[in-house]
Amino acid sequence: MSDNNNVNVVTEAYDESSIQVLEGLEAVRKRPGMYIGSTGERGLHHLVYEIVDNSIDEALAGYCDKITVDILDDGIIRVCDNGRGIPVGINPQKGIPTVTVVFTILHAGGKFGGSGYKVSGGLHGVGASVVNALSSWLEVEVKDGEHIYKQRYEKGNVVSELSIIGDTKQTGTTVTFKPDPTIFTDTTTYDYDILLSRLREQAFLNAGIRIILTDCRENSHTKERTDDLCFEGGIKSYVNYLLEGMKKESLISDVIYLSGQKGDSTAEIALLWSTAYDSKILSFANTLHTIDGGTHEQAFRQTATRVVNKYAHDFKKLKTNDDNLKGDDILEGMVAVVSVKLADAQFESQTKAKLGNTSIGQLVREIVNDKLYRFLEEHPNDAKIVIDKAVAASNAREAAQKARDASRNKSGIGNRARMPEKLKDCISNDATKTEIFIVEGDSAGGSAVEGRNSTYQAILPLWGKMLNVEKARADKVYGNDKLTPVIVALGTGIAENFDISKLRYDKIVIMADADVDGSHIRTLLLTFFFRYMPELIETGHIYLAQPPLYRVAKGKKYYDAFTDEERDRYIEELGGNVDVQRYKGLGEMNPEQLWETTLDPERRTMLQVNMQDAELADEIFTTLMGDEVEPRRKFIEDNALFVTDLDI
Repeated sequence: MSDNNNVNVVTEAYDESSIQVLEGLEAVRKRPGMYIGSTGERGLHHLVYEIVDNSIDEALAGYCDKITVDILDDGIIRVCDNGRGIPVGINPQKGIPTVTVVFTILHAGGKFGGSGYKVSGGLHGVGASVVNALSSWLEVEVKDGEHIYKQRYEKGNVVSELSIIGDTKQTGTTVTFKPDPTIFTDTTTYDYDILLSRLREQAFLNAGIRIILTDCRENSHTKERTDDLCFEGGIKSYVNYLLEGMKKESLISDVIYLSGQKGDSTAEIALLWSTAYDSKILSFANTLHTIDGGTHEQAFRQTATRVVNKYAHDFKKLKTNDDNLKGDDILEGMVAVVSVKLADAQFESQTKAKLGNTSIGQLVREIVNDKLYRFLEEHPNDAKIVIDKAVAASNAREAAQKARDASRNKSGIGNRARMPEKLKDCISNDATKTEIFIVEGDSAGGSAVEGRNSTYQAILPLWGKMLNVEKARADKVYGNDKLTPVIVALGTGIAENFDISKLRYDKIVIMADADVDGSHIRTLLLTFFFRYMPELIETGHIYLAQPPLYRVAKGKKYYDAFTDEERDRYIEELGGNVDVQRYKGLGEMNPEQLWETTLDPERRTMLQVNMQDAELADEIFTTLMGDEVEPRRKFIEDNALFVTDLDI
């Protein structure tokens, strides 16, 4: 092609020499994200999950009932189980010890076929070899009932032969590894609570298995903390735990437990209805959390809806001519765990977020059809409560629809000419380049309007405290005079009507004062986005502006300081005898100062809000913004020592 078409012509040869072949575990080290999702904090913790999952698979096979996980100094992890121990005999295909094969060769393990494991979550060998590849070093010890074997690897490579280091009558596997800091450049420090959350989940899903997590690090605020996790009640205990975390109460007499089996596949379901306005339904396949659901979760939701409607009509709880209750109405307030275990689990992605096996969906349908209906028949008082709640939810949904329609008619949602009165929009219509600042107060809003770049920056001032959506039903959110301007300006709609393709701005920046009131406003807005527009957070559109606290000046030279430490450093740098201005609020800044410190993309500091752990975020929002005072007090007391910046 000619240069006139502005096409760069590749002149290098593309032949057999262009294809790079990565030997052994080189591919894992070169593209770690393909195997563990990321090399940040999430990927770091994923290494532990991979090793623990192998121990859990031993438990599923009936050979392991105790797993210990120790967090050691220098980012080192030790996982020990009392399973059968990874085989140490010579592998007939590779001619080396099988344990070496497991830790050095991808796609080598006991779960691809044969009789080693009927049910498994991971693929023994994929996880182990990936962890090995991404570790500075890894050591494995195997007890086979006669001897203790040990082997060491560095960056995936064998550095010592498998050798006998002792004798024993015990069996099991111990894996100790240190994540490679050249791979995990952000951090190699493990968060105790993140690991605890995952291990607690595994203990719930495998009734009777004991998992012990211990922090052995010298310099850790959780030093010597140990959690001994064992739940004989299994997923029934899990549902009660989830209910407690939601700070809600059960509406029925006890957790409903349903289970069944067909061939090698089993399904168990635990559920109840609570006083909450939303539902919390978690699904698992072979103990792996299927966060995007799949055939088992879809079958449960659809069948539970059908069963409740059938019971309501059969027992005249709904009139003959009444329409069926919608799924969202019936599932409102439901807390449920759906756990299936099956051979040859088929996931729709490498991250195993969605299950695809159709046969397991049929098993779930049969169980729910038969056993949930029978429960409702045998517990008429509970059945009445469930149906009354669903009818109330239906009425509230209709009220919300009317309020939404009224809000649309009043504010002209979707009509650019009828944007909120206080919105000072930008000139550009390119939604990939524009940003909107949601500003606390008219005074700060006025400075922001004057100081902004009107080509791509819009300003929306808000005044007064807005609705705490954590304590309100959807019909109270629509038409709220503090939230409606935000909804209209963004253009996406909310909740089930949310459509991110209609978003009018690329960056949504919450700009509030650096004081207690400003923090409250930020929290209220974040709660609203989290509950009604979570995709904005998931896709990285929400930001928090970081205005400075001080201006330190001497003559014509000045610095803006964002912390007390910065202020003191600038005072020293300017040689003392300086003017220090404490910004009490954004409204005190003139337009030039606001542009320089908070609006100018070249100089400003902003924090992007992400949803790295949605479950933890959900729990914290419920704790801090919900109705219950005692959990909020306990959260503050438990975390008070870890506060680094407090504005009093």
